[in-house]
Amino acid sequence: MQGTVAFYTLGCKLNFSETSTISRSFKAAGYIEKTFDEVADVYVINTCSVTENADKKFKTIVKQALKQNPDGFLVAIGCYAQLKPEELASLDGVDLVLGANEKFNVVDFVESKATGAVHACDINQVEQYIGSYAIGERTRAFLKVQDGCDYKCTYCTIPLARGLSRSDTLDNILIQAREIVAQDIREIVLTGVNIGDFGKGEFGAKQHAHTFYDLVAALDDIAGLERIRISSIEPNLLRAETINFVAHSKRFVPHFHIPLQSGSNAILAAMRRRYQRELYAKRVAQIKTRMPHACIGVDVIVGFPGETDAHFMETYHFLNELPVSYLHVFSYSERKDTLAASLPDPVPKAVRAKRSKMLRGLSLKKRRAFYESQLGTTQEVLFESENKSGYIYGFTPNYVKVKAFWNPEWCNTLKQVKLTGIDDDGLVVFELLTQTKTEVI
Repeated sequence: MQGTVAFYTLGCKLNFSETSTISRSFKAAGYIEKTFDEVADVYVINTCSVTENADKKFKTIVKQALKQNPDGFLVAIGCYAQLKPEELASLDGVDLVLGANEKFNVVDFVESKATGAVHACDINQVEQYIGSYAIGERTRAFLKVQDGCDYKCTYCTIPLARGLSRSDTLDNILIQAREIVAQDIREIVLTGVNIGDFGKGEFGAKQHAHTFYDLVAALDDIAGLERIRISSIEPNLLRAETINFVAHSKRFVPHFHIPLQSGSNAILAAMRRRYQRELYAKRVAQIKTRMPHACIGVDVIVGFPGETDAHFMETYHFLNELPVSYLHVFSYSERKDTLAASLPDPVPKAVRAKRSKMLRGLSLKKRRAFYESQLGTTQEVLFESENKSGYIYGFTPNYVKVKAFWNPEWCNTLKQVKLTGIDDDGLVVFELLTQTKTEVI
């Protein structure tokens, strides 16, 4: 079929990698891709359901698509589509809803014109693994290495939306990594739901065929690849051997993102997390001992049911004392079908907002201190391929974000720089180092 298709992705890097794979299947079928603010024959919305706001955002995106083309064929896929297929299908304008098992066959469903249909199997029947990767701005690629989760955190709907933990084969991931390198991509970001659990479900096995360490060691030998970055990894699955490997790796960068969720052991227990704060502090210390310059990001949730002021201050002081670099702060959001939604002592939303604001302020302080610690160092910056209001941006291996006036010749290139200062917007400025001269940027 000859037609046009547009995509909108909500949520995480994993969703973006899967949207890219689905877009390639449409192109293979003869479709021309449009941007979401253009008229298209088909609109595909890849949904998220981590928070209530993600659910609400979907309705806004539907209206946006219908404004462009009231007769467009609108398809919902992703986590919200698996969790609440009938709810999505009931919305005006939504023609097709596909669950976790069905979304990668979206072209076939669209061409069958199954208007108004819901195709979403029981999540316990989801066992297949479809490899994916997304390329953004020709600079980096998000490579999916794992899907699903066996953990039973009391606040999380992801196991209900994506099923049990499963992985691609190590050989397939290496093939995809080489495909990415062949497209002149300089950096790969490993992504998944619980990437430290890599190897489980490989070849359909119930036990791990390979480990995350095996994956890291194999990817480090990919010729032509400049950088590999590990996305979010659970502290109990980030082993010392992986930290030690990254410390002397050829390609893995000194940047870790490790979810904490709470600095109170009592709240961690209520969340059914698989570690205590002492293990988290140990992992941070192991990283900083081997890589003092490493960047460490943290996920944290405020306002979990039963979180008192004392529990929150435990978290605040714990994070304040840890040598971490930035925080991703989330206000707890009640999700239907999770155990946490029925727990006593809910935290008022105004209190959640206040605690969130305090931690966001702490994050700014942490990021500023980390950036200041890197001033005067020589770094290799990978510049991105987008002109943002007259500036070009890039990242050092340890995730310091730098800025300079737009220069198209720098797109997707690596430049040696000396970090010299912090601008008013909190980003770092630098001197460009060349063989013949030093230019002040």
